Amino acid sequence: MSEIFINGPMGRLEGRFEPAENPKAPVALVLSPNPLHGGTMNNRITYTLFQAFRNLGFSVLRFNFRGVGASQGEQDGTGAGELIDTITVLDWLQSLPYDFGPTWIAGYEFGAWVAAQVLMRRPELKGFVFASPPLHLHNFDFLSPCPASGLIIHPEKDIYNTEAAITHLAEQLDEYQYISVKACIIPGADYQYTNKLKPLYDTILGEVPTLKLNNLHKSGKKKVILSDY
Repeated sequence: MSEIFINGPMGRLEGRFEPAENPKAPVALVLSPNPLHGGTMNNRITYTLFQAFRNLGFSVLRFNFRGVGASQGEQDGTGAGELIDTITVLDWLQSLPYDFGPTWIAGYEFGAWVAAQVLMRRPELKGFVFASPPLHLHNFDFLSPCPASGLIIHPEKDIYNTEAAITHLAEQLDEYQYISVKACIIPGADYQYTNKLKPLYDTILGEVPTLKLNNLHKSGKKKVILSDY
């Protein structure tokens, strides 16, 4: 795993990048929780997302938003600065000399909200994973119609958001015929996935390969077969 530093608008951004052995593998960018609440790229849930994508054969990058860890600048926490940071890192990824397969974005809590905003701005993103999207704090209606396939993961014992609200969001986003959006509930899990990181990890490994990507639909493929890349 390589430590990297990317030039951002507020100074360098600290990250960890692990390229897959196959240069044509898909790539995933993983976002962390709100820095104002202690969110870092080493958060347990963020790292679990990172590990899951890595073990699916993706090239994977996670990074610290401005003002966190060795990332320079002042913490924002409103989402505006973190959105700019994420787009900067995504641009860096695309500048690498790799012939990447489909690009995915993932995030936990606040990171899921930032990821959703990036998803609407960057058509090259073909898949997403949102773990515990904070519907109690932010409106996700701007995602409809949703431009990419994805997975929304919800802990059963979340005290902030209901299973019904998460399921409704997934159903709303799944209406477009060329994509698939699925809600998965982690039984017994709280908002921090205490003692439930393994089910979170297993859910990503089991569900991500089943999602059809809109750029593959016209070729007749119904599933993402990671070994094809």
